[in-house]
Amino acid sequence: MKQVIATTAAPGAIGPYSQAIKISPEGKSMVYASGQIPLNPADGTIPAGIKAQTAQSLANVKAILAEAGMTLDNVIKTTVFLADMADFAAMNEVYAEAFNSPYPARSAVAVKELPKQVLVEIEVIALG
Repeated sequence: MKQVIATTAAPGAIGPYSQAIKISPEGKSMVYASGQIPLNPADGTIPAGIKAQTAQSLANVKAILAEAGMTLDNVIKTTVFLADMADFAAMNEVYAEAFNSPYPARSAVAVKELPKQVLVEIEVIALG
């Protein structure tokens, strides 16, 4: 069964997608979360700098996972989209503080542009 996960503790979808979808195969739950940009859901602001933007993107991911009854420890795969690969090391510092070992699998790619001209977007797949 497919269940939509939506929370006001993270930015709402601004297009034809869900914040996350949870499925429950064979007694397990999987959450496929849409990419989260560093938009503060409380006031609509975007922090300056890659470290602050990474922290806010991860806070948004955490909020969506919490709504699904999960934490970052449930994440098995992430994809990090960067507007500039030169920001990788700084993003990675914040990212490394958020996750515990064993770390999820990860892809990190540079893209031409992200929504609202942010520096980072993070999507996750979680298993609970």
